[in-house]
Amino acid sequence: MHTLQLVWLAILQGVTELFPVSSLGHSVLVPAVFHWSIDRDAAWFLPFVVVLHLGTAAALLLYFWRDWRDLIFGFIRDAGRPRSPESRLLWLLVIGTVPAGLLGLLLQHWVRRLFAGFEIAAIFLMINGVMLILGDRLKMRGAGSLDTLRWGSAFAVGCAQALALIPGISRSGVTLVCGLGVDLDYAAAARFSFLLATPIILAAGVLEVPKLIELHAMNGVPLAPIVFSGLLAGFFAYLSTAFLMRYFKHHEMTALRPFGIYCLLAGAGALIVHGLGA
Repeated sequence: MHTLQLVWLAILQGVTELFPVSSLGHSVLVPAVFHWSIDRDAAWFLPFVVVLHLGTAAALLLYFWRDWRDLIFGFIRDAGRPRSPESRLLWLLVIGTVPAGLLGLLLQHWVRRLFAGFEIAAIFLMINGVMLILGDRLKMRGAGSLDTLRWGSAFAVGCAQALALIPGISRSGVTLVCGLGVDLDYAAAARFSFLLATPIILAAGVLEVPKLIELHAMNGVPLAPIVFSGLLAGFFAYLSTAFLMRYFKHHEMTALRPFGIYCLLAGAGALIVHGLGA
């Protein structure tokens, strides 16, 4: 276990999980391009990934804690009925979470085995870039808020989120673009995207916590560097969220284009570097 490489992976996870550039794609491409000695089959790797997800989810909960407080209190006040904007939004998030949650449980390992190759991750990162550039054109269609988001539109955004199982396709990117496609403005699409990501990322971490404890007890996997990596990922995830929420409020016409161009260049560059080193 190389501590410096873990630190860089933690920073990479914290930034790319929320930026629309695919954390999963970067976790495949970056170690290969820089020839990092990371054994994904090692006993420590799964706990490491689990803690990184928990750190990212904690950052989202911390940044949006007022939103979640209002959503939960509104739900309780309305006795579970979508009467107020808060309880209605919570139900929209539930509807959006269901498709990605079910598909993640059923297809996650199959999809990641199928699309795990370096070249495939680079190609899908470039496809992600094209999607983001086209997403800016969707902004011309309208500028709705979360108060006007329909039930079917929330479900569509949730279905789009499931595409992030493919390395190279960004969870935040695909939900942002789909949010724009159902007439949300950038700020509303970003808020819904980040709120929608919180339960999925949190569940992915919590479900694996028993394995983390078991591996530590049986195999003596050291927890200190793993926990530190999780805190680091959470710190950078919080900074990324704060930056992006401000960014989408002030870049109303071409907010996604810079990220799209980056994905195209990064995917193409990774293929070139990998090809030259082959």
